[in-house]
Amino acid sequence: MTFTVAQIAAALGTEAAGDTSITIGAPAEPADAGPGDLAMAMSPKYADGLKQGQARVALLWPGADWQALGLEAAIFAPRPRMAMSGVTALMDPGQRFGEGIHPTAVVDPSAELGEDVSVGPMTVIGPGARIGDGSAIGPLCYVGACAVLGAQAYLRESVSIGANVRIGDRFIAQPGARIGSDGFSFVTPEVSGVELARETMGDQGDTAAQSWIRIHSLGGVVIGDDVEIGANSTVDSGTVRPTQIGNGTKLDNLVHLGHNVKVGKDCLLCGQVGIAGSVVVGDNVVLAGQVGVVDNITIGDRVIAGGASKILSNVPAGRMISGYPAVKMDMFTEMYKALRRLPRLASDIAVLKKAVFKDEPNE
Repeated sequence: MTFTVAQIAAALGTEAAGDTSITIGAPAEPADAGPGDLAMAMSPKYADGLKQGQARVALLWPGADWQALGLEAAIFAPRPRMAMSGVTALMDPGQRFGEGIHPTAVVDPSAELGEDVSVGPMTVIGPGARIGDGSAIGPLCYVGACAVLGAQAYLRESVSIGANVRIGDRFIAQPGARIGSDGFSFVTPEVSGVELARETMGDQGDTAAQSWIRIHSLGGVVIGDDVEIGANSTVDSGTVRPTQIGNGTKLDNLVHLGHNVKVGKDCLLCGQVGIAGSVVVGDNVVLAGQVGVVDNITIGDRVIAGGASKILSNVPAGRMISGYPAVKMDMFTEMYKALRRLPRLASDIAVLKKAVFKDEPNE
């Protein structure tokens, strides 16, 4: 699939200059771009790369002298990453895994598939499941009994959607995503050492060792529109009420949401984030990679947590936090600086001790 310079500029809602009839097949790094590629040179620091490549057309920063760069045409990008989003969306061919239902797929007779739905090889669609129009279900996927997927769902290979999971429109699941697994919820017949230690913040007392008994997960999962789940991420079903993910939220790879978690709208949960059970996360929250969240707390709207933070208590709306335990980011920075000074401080104290405390004379 190719596009003219004029078509690309129109799709991005931006300006173009030069020969706008030139056709483009794919985006490319400036140094690697060929005559039929769009060189992604959206900053002056990439100008030298254009000289190394063979691009005729480039996506450039506003005001760039495209003719001096040896180009035949240019598209201008006032906001580079937004332009990157538009170009990649326009030129992404997607994957259909074939048209219609593959002969090896197993679709229960009571399942309802909308118009223009494709189902890949070895996929299983359970009884009473409903899949919306224009959806593409990849190979080796599983959609459980009475699960609901909205229009234009896109499930990559080996995705599983559990029974009674309800998902909105334009859902994307990367390979190996698991939605609707049972929650990690167990109890003992008598008060356990874990419960006592948590309550007292002390030891286990004289509690006896006991076996764990499962608490079953009946609540399912409810996911809004325009949600994306990364590869090998997992979302547990709620115990009685559903685990919830709001519209527009994106989960990176290897993210885990425990049972009864409620995540708001337009959140970003980056790689290896782990959220324990019954946490409430507000709207527009960003949790950087490897953030961990203790159970039964609330994180307010527009909170940003730095990488590897461990959130152990409620966080007010709008706060930027970092560290273990997570505190205000400016406070964490000062704490980190102080920690790095400790060896020097210990050395200075040792010198002072020698100066102040003389060796006592032998009697």
